[in-house]
Amino acid sequence: MREVAVATTGFFDGVHLGHRRVIDTLVSRAREEGREALVVTFWPHPRAVLQQDARSLRLLTSLEEKKEMLISLGVDRVEVLPFNRKFASLTALEYLWLLKEKFNVSTLVMGYDNHIGSDHRTVLDFPCANQDLFAHETGLTVLPCANDPVFAHESGKPVSSTLIRGMLSEGKVEEAAEMLGYGYSLKGVVVAGNKLGRTLGFPTANMRLYEPLKLVPGRGVYAVDVEVLGCSYKGMTNIGIRPTVGGSSLSVETHILDFDEDIYGLPLKISFRRRVRDEIRFASLEALKEQLAADALNCKN
Repeated sequence: MREVAVATTGFFDGVHLGHRRVIDTLVSRAREEGREALVVTFWPHPRAVLQQDARSLRLLTSLEEKKEMLISLGVDRVEVLPFNRKFASLTALEYLWLLKEKFNVSTLVMGYDNHIGSDHRTVLDFPCANQDLFAHETGLTVLPCANDPVFAHESGKPVSSTLIRGMLSEGKVEEAAEMLGYGYSLKGVVVAGNKLGRTLGFPTANMRLYEPLKLVPGRGVYAVDVEVLGCSYKGMTNIGIRPTVGGSSLSVETHILDFDEDIYGLPLKISFRRRVRDEIRFASLEALKEQLAADALNCKN
């Protein structure tokens, strides 16, 4: 039989500051009881299965990124359940039985806005966990986390994955970082581009994302930290369609400062520090080159 576990459940996209409050409670309770700290999550995102915005939905973390973050916060194990319409039809009681029988869960930690089951039970439905119907039938205790949200400084709204996605889509990477608790990042492989940047004296690494559903911040130029070949560098990243040269498809291109290596086909990670400016259509390549020099100095400083 599996080790007895204290668990929490949810999608945890971004593993942001609100999620971390739940994870802190989970890990603390598990350590107190001498039990395993378990996160049960899902893939794909429920909205991709149940709602009409599947084509537009983009995620803050890939499944692997999410797992890595949760483990780094002290979680002992992450289990992934396939989310489909059959799974979505489970009631809260049926889902608690699944957690009990499949993962030997003794205690379930729930945040203030967490809900489970097709009947959308929340922590408010468990006022006295040791005596209610669910606990009586399953022998599983429901433990409420702090029953208040973490608020974003800028907007005053409760931190949520949806709010963070909106901030990133507007290019507000600094505000998003405050809510995430870390700088938002993209990971991918370096692929060949049109080499125009090299002609202008600013060679760029063109990135193809590992996770096609990963959210790309709004168009513009950003100061970034770059990880490649086991080292860290400063860089500037352009997200856009390159209007000066008649581009039409979105690209993610990064000029790595003080770096001159052939990295085609190699993995690259960029972490966003701040937005420098909008993407602009310049009157000439010479004007573009002058602006790139100013951008590079800005990012270096």
